[in-house]
Amino acid sequence: MVEYRIDRHSGVATYVQIVQQTKQALRLGVLRPGDKLPTAREVVEATAINPNTVLKAYRELERDGLVEARRGLGTFVRRGLSTAPADSPLRSELGAWAVRAREAGLDREDVAALFTAVLDEHFTTTGPAPSPGQTSQGESQ
Repeated sequence: MVEYRIDRHSGVATYVQIVQQTKQALRLGVLRPGDKLPTAREVVEATAINPNTVLKAYRELERDGLVEARRGLGTFVRRGLSTAPADSPLRSELGAWAVRAREAGLDREDVAALFTAVLDEHFTTTGPAPSPGQTSQGESQ
């Protein structure tokens, strides 16, 4: 089951954090079709947020066709977003890289900024992915 972590200092609306974390769990295969999301009461108890905030997030996920509310039963995953399973070799490689980054003295914000810059470099253009050693514009490095 997913456990939501709310960062009150992030500047991101609480309901958006719940939506983002749910989508991340769907992408990683942590949540699969048929799984039940925590009840609003469970989320409120774990995070001390307003129940209406949880319900707003669940309604947005429902509008996206990712979950469905079943009256009296709860909210269930309708479809996944899993393309990179949690046990992917890429996850292991990224984990090892994160360890090296931390050992090099980078903090979480530094790592996030660096990773975002690399994502932007490699995923902002349309067309085929660059081959290793090339930028997204096709230049050799």
